[in-house]
Amino acid sequence: MNAPTVSPTVSPTVSVVMAAYKGATVIGETLASLQAQTLADFELVVVEDCSPDDTLAVLRSWDDPRFRVIAAERNQGVVLSRNRAFAAARGRYIAALDHDDLCHPERFARQVAYLDAHPDTVLLGTASNNLQDGVISPSTLAPLTTPPLVEWLLRIENPLVWSSVMMRADAARNMEAFQRPEMVFAEDYDLYHRIGKFGRIARLDDVLVTYRKHAGSASRTHVQAMTDRATDVLAADYAEVFGDEAASHAALIVRHVMGRVAVPDRITLRRVGETIIRLQDDYLARRRPDPESRALIRWETARRWARIGEIGLRSGTLGLADAAAVRPDHLGLGYAGIDELILSRILGGTRAVRRLFLERAAG
Repeated sequence: MNAPTVSPTVSPTVSVVMAAYKGATVIGETLASLQAQTLADFELVVVEDCSPDDTLAVLRSWDDPRFRVIAAERNQGVVLSRNRAFAAARGRYIAALDHDDLCHPERFARQVAYLDAHPDTVLLGTASNNLQDGVISPSTLAPLTTPPLVEWLLRIENPLVWSSVMMRADAARNMEAFQRPEMVFAEDYDLYHRIGKFGRIARLDDVLVTYRKHAGSASRTHVQAMTDRATDVLAADYAEVFGDEAASHAALIVRHVMGRVAVPDRITLRRVGETIIRLQDDYLARRRPDPESRALIRWETARRWARIGEIGLRSGTLGLADAAAVRPDHLGLGYAGIDELILSRILGGTRAVRRLFLERAAG
């Protein structure tokens, strides 16, 4: 491929770190999306992890001086490959990108502008859409965010797509490790929690990345590993709130909020609600978010509680009486009851209830 009329710099504004493995059929589109960036001052550092297909040959066929290809001596997996790319990066900002995802043209320019203007922000994601079997669909993540909402959601789910994040290189280098091999399958979630100790985490709500979904890409073994590692991340985060019981509360959140597994009974539903309440109260007391963020936090928390109830109702493990009986006194639900929210999801009236909730929250 012919290179654009741009020269590499010794210290580019952005270093893109990528691990590539068995990506011969899709990585060309990813590289083309990089060349289409309106901000041209970047480098790509990609570690090709001994693919059995032609991934390395495809990478080397691109004649762009900004693309730096490192051929691994042996297969080491995605985490060690990303760590090696990060170690070679020279940019002021580090942009994450998987070998099959696509950057929209304004991605780097928009993220750099935000990070330059907000020196207290150490990591910035963007909204994304999904590509599967040639069809684009919207993401199911929160459509409207503020930094406090993103930071709250990190306590109960993963609100960021890895290929959308950009972070300050100096903050990333302050961590003990870029990504920890022992946290594989939740390595990005673990990184967000660790880098958040150095500053704020935010998200641009415009879609600037397309995430390529693969049907059946995670085996049952991987799903269990993801569950275990995400539980480890949250158990560490919950220690100050729950002490020795942090791991059991983290397991509840990972299983029923993140994993969307139906609660088996009313008792478990009550425990999940009590866990979320304590976490939310702790966050609001410590961070004291602005009124807009507080309203969004309450709304998004209420939506997740309603989803838990809906899943239980649809699976047959709960009845409406169960959901109403253990309804938390305050989970953002002082403005819209669990009955309204669950029924609105089932009957398709979520937008109307959301408007009602935000109007009451604002008042």
